[in-house]
Amino acid sequence: MTELYRLFSKGIRFYLCRQLGPQELDDKVHDTFLIVVHAIRRGDLREPERLMGFVRTVVRRQVAAYIDDAVQTRRDQTDMESGVVVADAKRNPEEKAIGRQNEDLMIQVLRSMSSRDRDILTRFYLHEQTQEQICADMNLSETQFRLLKSRAKARFGELGKRKLQKKSIATNFLRTMVSATHSV
Repeated sequence: MTELYRLFSKGIRFYLCRQLGPQELDDKVHDTFLIVVHAIRRGDLREPERLMGFVRTVVRRQVAAYIDDAVQTRRDQTDMESGVVVADAKRNPEEKAIGRQNEDLMIQVLRSMSSRDRDILTRFYLHEQTQEQICADMNLSETQFRLLKSRAKARFGELGKRKLQKKSIATNFLRTMVSATHSV
């Protein structure tokens, strides 16, 4: 895997950087690598001698997807900007409450994660430490760091979804109970 990643990342990194720019380049290379590895493990690569062609196809599709996302985001932002102008840039009480709820949810999710996953995510995203610094402090190779960070992000997302689903179920239950009480 390490050798494949090394081989893979050199050419792919250059192509992705040329097509999409340097922002989040490591994440894009790693995400593409994971897609290829998962496809290989699922048996989607029927002819191993055509691995690089398969990789090229996956990378081109990833580039197209990133560009589509960027275009859609730009379109959404343009639609919002051409709409109503808000005089006060401060968040209203409802937005503040939603923000606090989101923060509480993120804290709950982080606390429910393993200490290693929590450490990687908080160091990288909250404390904005560099990959090199985290690797040195935690005695990790670059590949180990990328894999751990990717898996931690996936776990964070999954745990967050579960917490939101539980919260949604509880909210719906309470609404049902309140409306049943009012109708009696």
